[in-house]
Amino acid sequence: MIIDPAMLSSTFPHGRFIHYWAKASLFANPIAKAILVDAGNIPVNRRSKDNQSMFKGTFDALAGDEVVALFPEGTSYTEPRIMQVKDGASWAALEYTKWATSEEGKRKNAQPLRLIPAGLVYTNKSKYRSSAIMEYGKPIPLDSLAAEFNSGDPDVAKRAVKKLTKTIEATMIRLTVNANDWDSLYAGRMARQLLWEDERTLNLDEFVPVSQILIDLFNYQNNLKSYKGLKEALLKYYALLKASKLTNDAICTLPLPRALDPNRPTPLPSRLSTLGFLLLSTLGCVGPLPFFVLPLLINAPVYIMSRYGANLAFDEEESQAQNKVVFGVLLTAIVYGAVFWALWAFFWMTPLGGVLAASSVWLLFNYYLRTIDDFYTRAKRLFAAWRVLVGVWGPKGWDLSPADLKQYTIPEIPKANPWVERPITPTPPADAAAKNTTAPASTAPESTTEKAKKRVKKPASRSLVRHVLRARIEASRALEAFLQELEVASPRVRVSAHLGREEGTLEEGYVSGLSSETGDYLDVGSAVGSKSASTPGTPVTPGTPVPEKRAYLEGREIIKFLRDRGAKIAHQAGTGDWAAALSSDEGQSPQ
Repeated sequence: MIIDPAMLSSTFPHGRFIHYWAKASLFANPIAKAILVDAGNIPVNRRSKDNQSMFKGTFDALAGDEVVALFPEGTSYTEPRIMQVKDGASWAALEYTKWATSEEGKRKNAQPLRLIPAGLVYTNKSKYRSSAIMEYGKPIPLDSLAAEFNSGDPDVAKRAVKKLTKTIEATMIRLTVNANDWDSLYAGRMARQLLWEDERTLNLDEFVPVSQILIDLFNYQNNLKSYKGLKEALLKYYALLKASKLTNDAICTLPLPRALDPNRPTPLPSRLSTLGFLLLSTLGCVGPLPFFVLPLLINAPVYIMSRYGANLAFDEEESQAQNKVVFGVLLTAIVYGAVFWALWAFFWMTPLGGVLAASSVWLLFNYYLRTIDDFYTRAKRLFAAWRVLVGVWGPKGWDLSPADLKQYTIPEIPKANPWVERPITPTPPADAAAKNTTAPASTAPESTTEKAKKRVKKPASRSLVRHVLRARIEASRALEAFLQELEVASPRVRVSAHLGREEGTLEEGYVSGLSSETGDYLDVGSAVGSKSASTPGTPVTPGTPVPEKRAYLEGREIIKFLRDRGAKIAHQAGTGDWAAALSSDEGQSPQ
């Protein structure tokens, strides 16, 4: 995955150069070796039995106070949570502490090691020009673990590695968004989009905790009366949006008259008024679009090929994003290079003409970057307006029947990555996790032919519009009722360990390794190496469930947390406006 290293390198503090691991076999070719070394890659021979030899390049870089970045998960994958954290990073860190005290390390004046965890979260990795959040955690202390690792006992050294891996995993969970299953992830995501209709109003610094606390509402069982049916309503709306190629924020931007009340008859003039509002919205979108025609035409090949690249991996979000970047960057270089040569030829290939051509390309590209977001929003709103208009005004026969609609009301889940191992920390117990309504994904690899056969063609959006708008009303009302009851009843709600207060009885679950109040690292040695927190020292097999206190927040605390960050909890805007457009016949009240 090339996006993660690119994001890390571009955001690392003070612009420091970052080294990455690469397979030693890639350095066999002299040309490839020159490119890789120039890019800062370090050869790692994974077949080596000697860790000191395998990590030699890493040690040399760290000894010179340089930065080495590792991705401890071992591979890129599309899953609702961190599924695996391998021991490679822990071995490298602790082996360095051992090497630093050796004669060679002292001779090279090896610098102390600082192990800094980082979390990278994308608001929507497969979406064009979406945002990313890069957060760095506190340095992980290594002194006690290094002493254990260098004790000379191989078993003690291995346990020290496992302890460090547990701490790394706990920190990564704290810095990222994690769900027990795909349903909880999708339901929490849909709830966030309904509470922040314009997601740009949600501060990116708050994106991770807000997303996590909403997902936690669905990660664990909830006994509130209004909770029943909420998850299904959110998932239905989420799935229909995907199938219809509409987005909640685009629907929210479409103005409709407040006079359209879902509880009273909707005569023809009101429907015409609705048409007038949509036409005005269309004019507002189309008016400025001519100023973007030239950049659009120039970048059209980039859009087309990026879309083509994404379609090559339609069921793998990680690969979609990577293909979009690769195809987009290559086509951008080709297209703007061609524009430069065309302009230079127009200026008779003179030196002055070259300067003018280069200046023109630079101005054109910067104009595109400054205006693309606004025009993209306008275009998305325009398409949404007409899809809704055609769907609402079209014949009733266009609507899918309930039997045909059912397959589009269940969110699609990505295929499980066959290379991902079981997580080091176990999945929460079944009785503590919310029920997953999606079918489990098979772990067996699929051929391209099998994937193509399973790819279901999406229906025309006009046949889903009425269903989408009804689903939005149901989801908004269900969410509003649940949040109101959550505030009034204010029950204790279980949340992720780093978001709430730890209390109650011990359970088999995650090892946080972090203080939920201060965020400081705890001594996780007793938890990792014992059957219970009260009986330290009793060894267990790595990966065995270990006890942890549950974390809770009061319902009112959650509501206040969300409101303080801009959530529209008192009223889900738009539920009444659209209901009138869904009446089966003119002059009848919608059901």
